[in-house]
Amino acid sequence: MNAAVGDRLLVHGHAVGEGDRSGVIVEVQGLEGGPPYVVRFDDGHTGLVFPGPDAVVVHK
Repeated sequence: MNAAVGDRLLVHGHAVGEGDRSGVIVEVQGLEGGPPYVVRFDDGHTGLVFPGPDAVVVHK
């Protein structure tokens, strides 16, 4: 998985009734665009994310 600042991270909900989460990647800490990423989610929360198989990067 590779990303750049400004790309969006979409994390699919993995439980019944749990919605998807999405946010903007504000910092890439891994080598050559790899994780981990600092993500500012649409709900205002900012956190360090190590994306799993339920996550997709949407390039800007």
